[in-house]
Amino acid sequence: MTKPTNVLLLYQNGIDADAISRELTSSGMKVEIASPDSRDSFKTVLADIQPDAVLSEYSPDRFGACEAIDVLRYESPETPVIVVADSVTGLAAVSCLRAGVEDIVIRKNLKRLPGAISSAIEKRTPLAKLTSRQVEVLRLVAEGHRTRDIADRLKLSVKTVESHRGEVMKRLGMHDVVSLVRYALRVGLIPANL
Repeated sequence: MTKPTNVLLLYQNGIDADAISRELTSSGMKVEIASPDSRDSFKTVLADIQPDAVLSEYSPDRFGACEAIDVLRYESPETPVIVVADSVTGLAAVSCLRAGVEDIVIRKNLKRLPGAISSAIEKRTPLAKLTSRQVEVLRLVAEGHRTRDIADRLKLSVKTVESHRGEVMKRLGMHDVVSLVRYALRVGLIPANL
């Protein structure tokens, strides 16, 4: 028997959270609801819940999806964030997607949410094959740092950095640095506006 998908729902509005929770629970997912107000409180929630996916509303004026992505990028890069909103303007959608949000689901279409979560988890599954050091090397390569700079920054030998990069390529099934950069951008390991 497989364990249910553990979803963390970051929501202020109880009515919306209940509707989303009912939809996901009926699909066999386990839902935890939290309202962190800072990076530190979100890190605490992450450590306690260890979610497979995070759902959030888009909120430019309080802790929301973009802030969650910033924390997850370093704490749990394999965990996707999906925005659930009434509507998202073009600018808001672009800023969410550039930050690394996996998908945006409109509240009127909550039936799409379980599939969106499963798809998002599947796209990020390859990251779980990497060690934390390999993720760090992938992030630095994608940011455009040279091998020597990465080695100095991580206090490793150039040979070790090259070995990590080779192992990352092998585990992700990629054959060049350009593919690594695209993948890192795609899953939000680095912000698109870097």
